[in-house]
Amino acid sequence: MPPTRSGPTIPGSQPEEVGPEARSGAGHAALVGPTASGKSTIAHAIAREDPSWELVTVDSMQVYRGMDIGTATPTPAEQAEVPHHLLDLADPWEDHDLASYQVAARRAVADIEARGRRALLVGGTALYLRAIVDDLVLPGQFPDVRAELEAEADTGGVESLHARLATLDPAAAARMEPTNRRRVVRALEVTVGSGRPFSSFGPGLDAHPPTRFRLVGLRWDRAELDERIAARYRAQLDAGFLDEVQRLVAEPRPLSRTAAQALGYTELAAHLAGECTLAEAVDLAVRRTRRFARRQERWFRRDPRITWVDVTGDPLAAVDQVREALERPAD
Repeated sequence: MPPTRSGPTIPGSQPEEVGPEARSGAGHAALVGPTASGKSTIAHAIAREDPSWELVTVDSMQVYRGMDIGTATPTPAEQAEVPHHLLDLADPWEDHDLASYQVAARRAVADIEARGRRALLVGGTALYLRAIVDDLVLPGQFPDVRAELEAEADTGGVESLHARLATLDPAAAARMEPTNRRRVVRALEVTVGSGRPFSSFGPGLDAHPPTRFRLVGLRWDRAELDERIAARYRAQLDAGFLDEVQRLVAEPRPLSRTAAQALGYTELAAHLAGECTLAEAVDLAVRRTRRFARRQERWFRRDPRITWVDVTGDPLAAVDQVREALERPAD
């Protein structure tokens, strides 16, 4: 695989002077929203104009080296203009989970704060965001138990696992849809592996306690966002997305369990294997990504701490409104 970016990327010039709020370590914030909503574009514009901000990526797929085009990872030129953190942390055949991300994110935010700057979290991976802004206490990993549960889900269906969870930990089962395989398996993994209910590890994701981060979200008309998702796939293909997938499938090691969840990669790999046409692969990827965007919207709408900014047309037209919302003190 050709060499790729390693983060964080910090410009080599002397630090620019920043204001007293940034020097105090106050004023951290997060810009969230569904995929293709323009989060990175707006955040980059804000950080380029105000050097007190450094960008911290909240994306479970941009942590992988060599998976750049399909994950919309900031380009080398963009990283040279603005400091970025938590990009390219692992090879795509390595698992990189929430716990690993949380450790790296804590270090990044602490480093930014120690230098008198402000962290602007940017991304749409909602659970990763909550791990940072709410400093979640994460249960341990029990890979042997998880492997058994994944096998059971393959044969008996995830609903049967949810029924088992409802018996062992009814509070946790009530918080998740019976068809949400990832959450059900994780809750059972912890419950069985640790010997204590998954729900006993904290108030759960339905609680939204006070946080030192100011949370701002981008809200789009659904039809317009759907078109942006399709347009982004077209642009990614023009930029070499199919070649990127070809390089990955040519590797002797397969994508890890976590990296394989990246939208677009599985579909294009199926096309390269002769299982479908390119048009069919892209159509499926677009439809799956739109469904994923709906889930992101539902998740973020549940958080009453988020200040919403309506966006239409060019995301850069919303920069001033987003900047104003980010600068308000956290509640």
